[in-house]
Amino acid sequence: MSSIIPRSKAKGTDICAFNKYYYIIRSDLGCYMQTSNLNKGADISIFSLHPACQNGDHYIGGDSYFHIINGNSCRRVTNLTTDSDAVVYSLHPNCQGGDHYFAARGYFYIIFQEKGTYRKTTNMTKDSYGEELNLDANFRDGLYYWGLLYSKQTGFSFLKPASEWGVEFCTGPDLSTDEHNAVYSVHPEVLNFLPGGLSVTKGPAIGMWENIKTITNDSSTPVTWQKKITKKVGYNEEKMAQITHNWKIDTSASIESGELAKLIAKLQFSFSAECGGSHVSTEDESWKDATEEEEQLTFGLKPNERLYLWQHKLCLGQEPVLFCCDLKISSKPNPPTSPAQP
Repeated sequence: MSSIIPRSKAKGTDICAFNKYYYIIRSDLGCYMQTSNLNKGADISIFSLHPACQNGDHYIGGDSYFHIINGNSCRRVTNLTTDSDAVVYSLHPNCQGGDHYFAARGYFYIIFQEKGTYRKTTNMTKDSYGEELNLDANFRDGLYYWGLLYSKQTGFSFLKPASEWGVEFCTGPDLSTDEHNAVYSVHPEVLNFLPGGLSVTKGPAIGMWENIKTITNDSSTPVTWQKKITKKVGYNEEKMAQITHNWKIDTSASIESGELAKLIAKLQFSFSAECGGSHVSTEDESWKDATEEEEQLTFGLKPNERLYLWQHKLCLGQEPVLFCCDLKISSKPNPPTSPAQP
């Protein structure tokens, strides 16, 4: 299955609008993406995320500040890389426990999806001008919500669950009524940065065993088979580098584009099958650029016995990404059970 992982299942991840840019926060990568257009994938830059600004429950943009909600408190900063001008304050009880938060035109919006309502207020500490309204049924299944840029009216956007049209986001002026809304596709360059995005642009993660050698003893006597076999081990760096080649990595970022692509791939494999992953940890694998290696093998074969030598690899769609060190020998032509778990 190919899908974007919702914010509720990816702590420290969110989308928000700040001044003239959209921001995608990825605490698990230690960085965030800045782009002027989610539909066109324009002006993409990657910046490091300050440790104090990581692992928030929600991220809210605005005209002057970012707000990071963690539990019942909020951290307000002017810059996510430097944690500049940080102030921490408590949330009013009416503003706690929301499923999504965003800001637009002087108001904070708090969405309660299960209740089918949203709250708007000018101040989340005092709940100033607080008002709770009904959320239109068509807006209740959003994966992420954020405010609009340069909107002359109070507006919002939300990322829709994947459909036959791919990954799209909806924009509109009012959360209470499904009128005057527009739908746009998300650019692949942006999708690649979202958790689960590689499953959409490249295909879901698949673990498989490849038969790299078949050994046969056609004689009527036992034999000892002793030979060197060649296997490819490592990471398909050239192919995966394509996902970051249009991203400008800021000098403040503590990671290079190649390492960032590698980390995104690692995390994709670790996600559940429901989110387009394989639920496999690849920390013990070689993440160096793939090379051919020789390995000496010795084992006995019974008369007229045939053995099959298998190597495990991980793919995104049909593209091999990681050639694993694991080898298995079986007496049957069917591949072993993949270590990937749903």
